[in-house]
Amino acid sequence: MKYLVTGAAGFIGAATCHKLLAQGHTVVGIDNLNDYYDVNLKLARLDLIKDNSNFSFVKLDIAERSAMAELFKNEQFDRVIHLAAQAGVRYSIENPDAYADSNLVGHLNVLEGCRHNKVAHLVYASSSSVYGLNEKTPFETTDSVDHPVSFYAATKKANELMAHSYSHLYNLPTTGLRFFTVYGPWGRPDMAPYIFTKKILDGDTIDINNNGDMWRDFTYIDDIVEGVIHAADVVPERDDNWKVETGSPATSSAPFKVYNIGHGSPINLMDFINAIESELGIEAKKNFREMQAGDVYKTYADTQDLFEATGYRPAVGVKQGVAELISWYKEFYNKQ
Repeated sequence: MKYLVTGAAGFIGAATCHKLLAQGHTVVGIDNLNDYYDVNLKLARLDLIKDNSNFSFVKLDIAERSAMAELFKNEQFDRVIHLAAQAGVRYSIENPDAYADSNLVGHLNVLEGCRHNKVAHLVYASSSSVYGLNEKTPFETTDSVDHPVSFYAATKKANELMAHSYSHLYNLPTTGLRFFTVYGPWGRPDMAPYIFTKKILDGDTIDINNNGDMWRDFTYIDDIVEGVIHAADVVPERDDNWKVETGSPATSSAPFKVYNIGHGSPINLMDFINAIESELGIEAKKNFREMQAGDVYKTYADTQDLFEATGYRPAVGVKQGVAELISWYKEFYNKQ
């Protein structure tokens, strides 16, 4: 099967390409290789897969409409896994234009490519951030997600709405995955697990938001990739019996689905930091501070519907996952 993976040099994107190639699929990966974080890390991820004869890489910004249309027309993909986006909650407060270009215009270009070239299934990245002011946990896809607390989250909710319109209008099967906190080897430098590891090793002080009273559904990268690919294999179908009044907002009469994808068991931030300290054998220097703008107090995924649809169930616990992260970090940055 021929896949397009957008954001192929990203944390989840590169790992997804690697898994698809291992399964014998043909993969075209695209990424604009922007400098939101270290480009060398992105290139190093690509180095792991670039020599596979079933893989080809195109440096391309998904916001480039004509180039995206040409790519879809020339390649004729069977399935698309759309992971490219401008990431980061706090950066969306500083630079909202980057999110409009990538997350809105770029997402539209992907939808258009799928529509005009009869792609059999589009799987795209949403985010747990869409739950916003929702305080009920665990987060369920039946919950209201109409009150985002960051522009990043608003763009991800918009992605779901845009996908639904294309599923309804053009019978395009789409599946949105609301990612929770993903960590592990090759992770993003702007995310807490990487930041904590680096600063503790370097002897720097780590900032701990909300005085440590925060909870995250930390999910290991291998588990996430398994879930993404399982979801791609389950193509949504129309349900003519579905009604707005009685149906879940994560389903539709159109071939449309939205799932949470996470570990399903929240970890207190301090417990996660303690796991890093224990693995490193170093006690962190800590700066406790108030909640930061755009932050969510607790994320916790109810993944039962994804499990029922795909059989997805995370297997890697925090102790093992942290050990793998630190082992990679030390080797990659020569911190032995």
